[in-house]
Amino acid sequence: MSAALRVEALKLTRSPVGVVATLAIVVGILALLAGITVGIAGGNPELIAKAGPAAALTWQGLLAGAAQITAAASILGFGIVLAWMFGREFVDGTITGLFALPIARSRIALAKLTVYALWAASVSIALTLGVLALGLLIGYGPPSPDTWAALGRLGALAMLSASVAVPVAWLATLTRSLLAAAGGAIGLVVAAEVGALAGAGGWLPFTAPALWAMSDGTAVAPAQLAVAAGVGPVCTMLVCVSWSRLQLDR
Repeated sequence: MSAALRVEALKLTRSPVGVVATLAIVVGILALLAGITVGIAGGNPELIAKAGPAAALTWQGLLAGAAQITAAASILGFGIVLAWMFGREFVDGTITGLFALPIARSRIALAKLTVYALWAASVSIALTLGVLALGLLIGYGPPSPDTWAALGRLGALAMLSASVAVPVAWLATLTRSLLAAAGGAIGLVVAAEVGALAGAGGWLPFTAPALWAMSDGTAVAPAQLAVAAGVGPVCTMLVCVSWSRLQLDR
């Protein structure tokens, strides 16, 4: 298992997909926040109207904007990485070589998802620290207890987004297609947006983390948040079972 973890970690850290996804989630979100802040400070009326709570030039406004952007961008970014981690084995034909390895394919799948979880946690921490640094550089002053709590929710939002993106790995396994899995990642973002507009609220796992973070934890019940958190473990089990039953002729 340790060897599989090392191999999967090397694949992710040395691939352009892993590097680009990390930069897109962390640097991309920070760049958008900085751009929004500059536009609001410049008095752009259209941007101020669209930003809503994020239009306030305070810690609360910055974190509201961070939660809004992270809610959509992180699911897509995490999903694309999962699509690549699992789908490439079928597209590149390397899946045949995995059958000859002296390790169960279910363990290989578990190693992939373990590396993914560690990477997602690192990205979530980097994003949270980046938003903290951005607020300090802008001059919002030392964070208050409420600000620290909002920063914690932002990090949790990113991690929960990583959890609800795990179905993409199962889709990549079932379809044996990288493109289908990437389409699934986009579908999760669409489902989250449609669910929010339809009023599904906290009972839709893809929407609940965003509502929880943007409402300061008041709009989503603990049970609803637990459903979202449980998507990752449940789909991890499904992926491992599917990999244990893989056949070369199908």
